[in-house]
Amino acid sequence: MAFYEASRDPCLRAVYAVVGDRRLAEDLVAEGFARAWASWSKVSKHPAPRAWVLRTALNLRVSWWRRRRRERPLLGADHVSPPGSAEGIDPIIMAALNRLSRRQREVIVLRVLLDLDTHSTASVLGIAPGTVTAHLARAADALERDLAENHYPMTMERNR
Repeated sequence: MAFYEASRDPCLRAVYAVVGDRRLAEDLVAEGFARAWASWSKVSKHPAPRAWVLRTALNLRVSWWRRRRRERPLLGADHVSPPGSAEGIDPIIMAALNRLSRRQREVIVLRVLLDLDTHSTASVLGIAPGTVTAHLARAADALERDLAENHYPMTMERNR
């Protein structure tokens, strides 16, 4: 219960930053926590349990897209939910994040929002640490350009 209370909001913000749909993010995070609870003996030993929940939620997102691709929508039922605002994420930054590639968003979310180190991020995403570093650098550059073009005030410090 303490893990859920301490981790729910950061995980929700992270998933929302990747998927861009508040309701879908809530569903994915809820399912991620349900699966974590069901496998708590394994998850509690994981070096980054929040990252486990996040990865599970993002994997569920992939499954959701695969199912959705096979569905045939009813005529007149094409409804896309309007982008909401996740608590703690500025809408301008959310829009800039949505313009990044999926992998760049995932790396930004894990490294910045969940504060994972490079090796933990690489482990969660199943990629090499150097790939994490490359995606992070490209994403940070793209975000910096995007926000500057939109005249967003920035006080970003980066170590290169």
